[in-house]
Amino acid sequence: MIRPSHVRSAASWAARPCRPTSGLAPSRISSIKTAAPVSAIFSHAYATQQQTSSSSSSASNASKPSKPSAPRRRAVTAFNDDGNVPWTDLSMGEKSARAAQQTFNFGMVVVGIALTGGIAYILFTEVFSPDSKVSSFNRAVTRIKADHQCLEVLGDSSQITAYGEETGNKWRRARPIASTASTDGQGNEHLVMQFNVQGPRAAGTVYLHLVKARGHDEFVYRYFYLDVPGKDRVYLEDNRAAGGPGSEKKRTMFGINWSSSK
Repeated sequence: MIRPSHVRSAASWAARPCRPTSGLAPSRISSIKTAAPVSAIFSHAYATQQQTSSSSSSASNASKPSKPSAPRRRAVTAFNDDGNVPWTDLSMGEKSARAAQQTFNFGMVVVGIALTGGIAYILFTEVFSPDSKVSSFNRAVTRIKADHQCLEVLGDSSQITAYGEETGNKWRRARPIASTASTDGQGNEHLVMQFNVQGPRAAGTVYLHLVKARGHDEFVYRYFYLDVPGKDRVYLEDNRAAGGPGSEKKRTMFGINWSSSK
């Protein structure tokens, strides 16, 4: 390989002014004549090498793949917006679509919260509240299983079951409990309930009437008894004649009882 230093040396040598050849030896004159063609050869070789390097560099640059342009994004609509496109990159129509989508999503969240609150309210008032029908039913069943007169009629408390109205459903727990809730003219709340019980000895029907007087927080029994066919009625509570909450006060005039009979 021809080095550039050699070429420069040859070129500088060729550029030197020629001295008169008079007085020089024939061998010296011959070497001077030979130096010019040699320097021309070196210059041509160097130029060829530079041209080859430039061509290879151009070919290498041409062979490199060009940088791909950014892909064109799809238009944002209310149905395909995933929120990845910044707000500043959206057009006016796309901003309107995103606003509509977010408004719809917010409305769905509000509806979901309202439904959840409604379901929670119904569950509390109908199941978990102390004044609910389910709580009143459970307390009545517990009272029956703890009353010795009821146990004498029905049998062992561990084998006593309570259920609602007779239906075709074989699952007793799924049978509805007959009950009525109302409020009288004085603002007293009434809950009347009826359900069935069955023990190893007999089966019967339970009747109860709960009253919550206006301004009070708890229900009290107006009556609560068990009827078993062929047996005497077993009273657990009977406040109808005691003048308590929900009871009828007897009004007499001229020896006549003016209270309405129930």
